[in-house]
Amino acid sequence: MFSDPQFWVALAFAIFVIALFNPVRKILSTSLDSKIKEIKDSIDEAENLKNETQITLSDIKKRQNKVELEIKKIHSNAKDKIKIIESEATEKLNEKTNKREQLAKTKIEQMARDANLSIQNNISQTAIAATIAVLEKKLNQDDKKNLINQSIKDFATVQKN
Repeated sequence: MFSDPQFWVALAFAIFVIALFNPVRKILSTSLDSKIKEIKDSIDEAENLKNETQITLSDIKKRQNKVELEIKKIHSNAKDKIKIIESEATEKLNEKTNKREQLAKTKIEQMARDANLSIQNNISQTAIAATIAVLEKKLNQDDKKNLINQSIKDFATVQKN
């Protein structure tokens, strides 16, 4: 067996394979370990990105909710302001209408007083003219003097009171 060249070739081959096996195993092991580490790093990075994305998404949703609340507040404030403006405008319109109505009533009353005064003056002038005409036709000179004297006495009595 020791003299057989096949044995020595087989033994040399086995030693060669064993000698080669250890460095190749180390190289393969190192290569596989580095690939495993790269894959783990990629997975960790992906998980970190996923976590960051979820955080960002939750922040965006919070902001969206805040914006929606703010929009609702602005909308309700706008409605309130519109109601206030409408009520103020209605109040001002009512005040102006009332003022104009009072002014119109005052003008109508003044015109009625002026018309009444004009009518009374006209009636008085007509009555005086008619009385003068009647008295001139029916009274003689002595009756006129007596009437004038009597009127002066009555006027003096009225002024004393």
